[in-house]
Amino acid sequence: MKRSYEAARERLYALQQFGIHLGLETISSLLSELGNPQERFPVLHVAGTNGKGSVAAIAASVLQAAGIRVGLYTSPHLLDFRERIQVRGTCIPENRVVELFDRIQTLPSFAVPPTFFEVATAMAFQYFAEERVDIAVMEVGLGGRFDATNVCRSIGTVVTNVSFDHEKYLGSSLEAIAFEKAGILKRNVPLVMGPVESSVDGVVREQARQKQVRTFTFGSEFLSVSHPSGAFDFIGMRHNYVNLRCALKGEHQTINAACALAVLEDGVMPLTSIPERAVRQGLEQVSWPGRLERLRRHPLTLCDGAHNPAAAECLKIFLQRNVSEQPERRLILVVGMMQDKNLSAFLHTVAPLAAVVILTQIHSPRAAAVHALKEALPVMDRPVYERDAPEAAMDLAACLAREHDLICVTGSLFLVGHVKSLMTGNAYEPVLG
Repeated sequence: MKRSYEAARERLYALQQFGIHLGLETISSLLSELGNPQERFPVLHVAGTNGKGSVAAIAASVLQAAGIRVGLYTSPHLLDFRERIQVRGTCIPENRVVELFDRIQTLPSFAVPPTFFEVATAMAFQYFAEERVDIAVMEVGLGGRFDATNVCRSIGTVVTNVSFDHEKYLGSSLEAIAFEKAGILKRNVPLVMGPVESSVDGVVREQARQKQVRTFTFGSEFLSVSHPSGAFDFIGMRHNYVNLRCALKGEHQTINAACALAVLEDGVMPLTSIPERAVRQGLEQVSWPGRLERLRRHPLTLCDGAHNPAAAECLKIFLQRNVSEQPERRLILVVGMMQDKNLSAFLHTVAPLAAVVILTQIHSPRAAAVHALKEALPVMDRPVYERDAPEAAMDLAACLAREHDLICVTGSLFLVGHVKSLMTGNAYEPVLG
């Protein structure tokens, strides 16, 4: 079966040749041939520029702690395709990947060949239906309006935030990007919205008005209040919880946790009970790899998949606090990015914090070259090193770091996945969809 899984996985990855196709016609046709599995369970649907994966993971963790049979669909994966499709915290088995992919491959041909992401999404819908999940939490892949996940039967939606990313597909203004993300709204299905700019708020609220959607906004209908201890309080529409602790690191994760609790409060709790015990347990046990994840203690080595300006700001806040707490600690920054990202904005935000910067190139045709990263750097009076491969970059970081220093690997989830594989010894399955 291992060989069969590897063969199916390689054929699945080969679908990347069809690129990114935004539209619902192909995924709708594909699911129709499968008997419309997406109609057989309710969904919490999560969109946003940053934080949508964290919100999805937190919501699924709380649901699981409440004893609810929950499916979780996220992207991209870090090490293994099976990470994308989980039921009750367990990745889809290899034999089910083979079965589902083979079934889809036998379907009639379509006018537009399905992309990698469309097939993966169809596999998730079918698997969740066969596993009889009570509810699924599904993260949007790109945008929202024309994302393959947007054929789901949602009972609650989230737009975590709106900032610049994927402008080639979503538009060059925040208002245009907001319109695409607001495309996941369904008539009479409540919307939870994270902190957004006023122009974005106006776009999303107009779409909500047209679809008769009740909107609950962070800082207005619900909020989180952080404590110096790292705990936080949640003040919601129906419930208040004090001294909550989230396993995910960073101040921004308290906002993500609040969005997750808010959509559970309005989308799920009217239908089924989620006790406070489950809320606390789900937050304390949630895992979302590659987001301020600790890979090693000495020297402290963290990886974070931040790759756009807004995420860089969140990472900056965390790193500033972490380094300032130990004055003798130096930050060694290992950065690799994709060429379609805003290299300059990202590097101008995080690089000045570092005592040493190591630039590297991800193993991908879409990767930014090291010299492009170097050109995007701000003028710095500290060492900047260039290494053509992540392996060499991490070897150098290990040589330069003292025991109490902090090594942070960032700029792309694909770099994070590669470095995790190096440090854990697990196989790495790079895929860009």
